[in-house]
Amino acid sequence: MGLAEALSPFLEWLEMNPELRARFPGAAYLDPTARVYGRVEIAAEASLWPYAVIRAEGFHVRIGRCTNLQDHVMVHVGYRTPTVVGDYCSITHRAVLHGCSIGSNCLIGIGATVMEGAVIGDNCIVAGHSYVSDNTVIPPNSIVMGTPAKVVKVRNGFVANRVNAMLYLRNALAYARGDHRAWDGPEYEAELRRWTEDAERALAARRGG
Repeated sequence: MGLAEALSPFLEWLEMNPELRARFPGAAYLDPTARVYGRVEIAAEASLWPYAVIRAEGFHVRIGRCTNLQDHVMVHVGYRTPTVVGDYCSITHRAVLHGCSIGSNCLIGIGATVMEGAVIGDNCIVAGHSYVSDNTVIPPNSIVMGTPAKVVKVRNGFVANRVNAMLYLRNALAYARGDHRAWDGPEYEAELRRWTEDAERALAARRGG
């Protein structure tokens, strides 16, 4: 395979995303189908996956470092509030964020909705299809479930959520070069172990251990 052929998927992606690439040069991956409108900040190594949409007609949206917005995620500002997502978060398939604040190292499950004025603390998991109603405040290290969503368990999700974000960073860098099999093989398995060890050490350091 020649160099031109090897680079073809990446060059095609660049041509399909000139506006997003120019706006967010530090992002790891911006899928050609992603749409971003208004006052939006996307930090380094974040990623937008197929058909993710961000709209900020008023207020602003901020997406943190190494955070991924997966397929069909919808992010919109509220009538009175911006939408802010911290670092190392995974906003998973078909989730909706509407004028809310998500702390760092969080996972918002498949099909979950987080509404205006809601605040999700660091290291939380919002279970799939949960509905976090307006102005709900979720403490850090919570597992949240239901409609309306409530805290069902207290557990620090730092390690699992940080590792999930790193999985998506690896995937994002692979997709940007046309490789759609980044979660396979011995190199991936070794990185997964390393990410877990690094996250465990970081958590221990935060706890003073």
